[in-house]
Amino acid sequence: MSTKWTSVFLLIQLSCYIISGSCGKVLVWPTEFSHWMNMKTILEELVQRGHEVTVLASSASILFDPNSPSTLKLEVYPVSLTKTEFEDIFMQLVKRWADLPKDTFWSYFSQVQEIMWTFNDIIRKFCKDAISNKKLMKKLQESKFDVVLADAIIPCGELLAELFNIPFVYSLRFSAGYTIEKHSGGFLFPPSYVPVVMSELSDQMTFMERVKNMIYVVYFQFWFQIFNMKKWDQFYSEVLRRPTTLSETMGKADIWLIRNSWDFQFPHPLLPNVAFVGGLHCKPAKPLPKEMEEFVQSSGQNGVVVFSLGSMFSNMTEERANVIASALAKIPQKVLWRFDGNKPHTLGLNTRLYKWIPQNDLLGHPKTRAFITHGGSNGIYEAIYHGIPVVGIPLLADQPDNIAHMKAKGAAIRLDFNTMSSTDLLNALKTVINDPLYKENAIKLSRIYHDQPVKPLDRAVFWIEFVMRHKGAKHLRVAAHDLTWFQYHSLDVIGFLLACVATVIFIITKCCMFCFLKFARTGKKGKRD
Repeated sequence: MSTKWTSVFLLIQLSCYIISGSCGKVLVWPTEFSHWMNMKTILEELVQRGHEVTVLASSASILFDPNSPSTLKLEVYPVSLTKTEFEDIFMQLVKRWADLPKDTFWSYFSQVQEIMWTFNDIIRKFCKDAISNKKLMKKLQESKFDVVLADAIIPCGELLAELFNIPFVYSLRFSAGYTIEKHSGGFLFPPSYVPVVMSELSDQMTFMERVKNMIYVVYFQFWFQIFNMKKWDQFYSEVLRRPTTLSETMGKADIWLIRNSWDFQFPHPLLPNVAFVGGLHCKPAKPLPKEMEEFVQSSGQNGVVVFSLGSMFSNMTEERANVIASALAKIPQKVLWRFDGNKPHTLGLNTRLYKWIPQNDLLGHPKTRAFITHGGSNGIYEAIYHGIPVVGIPLLADQPDNIAHMKAKGAAIRLDFNTMSSTDLLNALKTVINDPLYKENAIKLSRIYHDQPVKPLDRAVFWIEFVMRHKGAKHLRVAAHDLTWFQYHSLDVIGFLLACVATVIFIITKCCMFCFLKFARTGKKGKRD
């Protein structure tokens, strides 16, 4: 190693000791697609601060290429599926979810649960492959990691932490119905004013909306399960060689990094081991590629519209593509459309198609007037960060809820992908661009987001380093995790108090009856005399 790079390495190490107290080792159980984008941002910042980060990736992982240069250490373990097979299965499940009819509440969510269970069966197999790999486990054990970072949507990270007896931190956007947060995290979501995730309600609910919200609460509490709990519970019990559950193991998390922020999320109670870090991936816009910048500048005073339905959505039907293209052709703005498919025959001269666009840089460009999006959380936070109003076309998962939140904040209009007409899209675009209220509300959200004492990324890194420094954060963990469900709801106390009241009433009643009977006998005796 050259003297130059040795000096740089030593400087990083020294700065790590000065800033955070010590350089630590982080083991990561990763996720795919947009979830990975957020996690990768945290990991790269940890590396910048001198920490050693090891990502445990399966050989079927879609996002990782062991041959590409990276500041992250990749520990690849073999699994039965190939990358192509795993990606095909994943995309089939995504398409199946996007195509689900929402006519019937019960039918929709039962199919969503089935999709989640199918995916989790694969994840459980990957977890088994990692845990049963003795060579890998020995190597990880000997590495003496300080903390595990995992996404709560993908189990196994908490199992590794339990096996290695080290603390762990969760990264999470949210789970369907807040099921993970409630059952494993002990979070509080009063249904009277906190709308259930995927209900698409706001916190300003009418009476009938509160009824609907309560139905959602009951459904997600007793019927809907993100994971096939019986299989996971059995697997964890076998590995740990003692009776346990997935929920119990997840409940041992030291810190929950929730990818949300109060400008976007409706207020609700938080526990002390929960930190909001929404939008941690957001950053100032960089210059656009020359050709793209020239196209943007050619829009003049009208500006541009940015259009993307995300990386997981392709294969748009010809009919839908032409409906969208014909609407875009009628606006005075130039349009940059992320699109992978055959060119629509109704495409206007003002619209250019790209297989990939620098979305954040475009949203941060001064000529951008609106953002047409599927409502993925990363894109929504980039729109908030740069103060851009939104036309939302949600497809699946958290996207309808994200657009519902933006709509409630007055910064978005929602359309249905399958039923919207060209006129609907045209009118929505004209409204968010020409009605100043949408831009004002988007700017307001942006101001609130930027007005924070600590940046979300710094907050996330601080708590991970905090856990490493103190070997956990059990002092922030509520005692609710140590109670049974009837103790948590004070049913034993209520039962005891009711028994006491019943006993007192019984004794008083018996005393009154005794006195009454005695008085009655005394009265009769007196009359005879």
